[in-house]
Amino acid sequence: MARKKLNLTYIPNDSKRKTTLKKRKNGLMKKMNEISTLCGIETCAIIYSPNDPQPEVWPSDSGVQRVLSRFMEMPEVRQSRKMLNQESFLRQMITKGQQQLTRQRNENRKKEMTNLMLQYLTAGKVVGNPSLVDLNDLSWLIDQNLNEIEKKITMLQIQEVVIPVIENEGHMNHVQGLESNMDTKKKQH
Repeated sequence: MARKKLNLTYIPNDSKRKTTLKKRKNGLMKKMNEISTLCGIETCAIIYSPNDPQPEVWPSDSGVQRVLSRFMEMPEVRQSRKMLNQESFLRQMITKGQQQLTRQRNENRKKEMTNLMLQYLTAGKVVGNPSLVDLNDLSWLIDQNLNEIEKKITMLQIQEVVIPVIENEGHMNHVQGLESNMDTKKKQH
């Protein structure tokens, strides 16, 4: 059975918060043990809690000391390479979100122009009063579609020539005719 999405906010009820901390801490320790065993890596955890005067460590004090000393021996550049503070993390997430938004806007614009192109093709004329930006985008989309069509035509021509060449045991006069045809098309563009 799937769990419902958890609302990540501060738990104001003191006893619920302590119970949640205990459960989550045990779950975290279990995950640390699993990742260490499955991946063959050294892991450690230090958990400070307002309820306990001493921090809780996993797997043991010596295990934490060993992992921390290995970490501290690394050059500072490698230590901080994948570290993020809250501000860096939020900046990274905002940048990622902006990139996704830009991609989605571009995809939506392309779909709009495809619909506009289909409307023009169906009506046989320009319908409405498109802006200069719309016409420029439509022109770009048409050019892209024409390029795709030309590539497919060229691939089909190559396939049509290659199959007879293989069937005729390698007579190359067909291929030479295709090469000159392809060179002419390239010069036109």
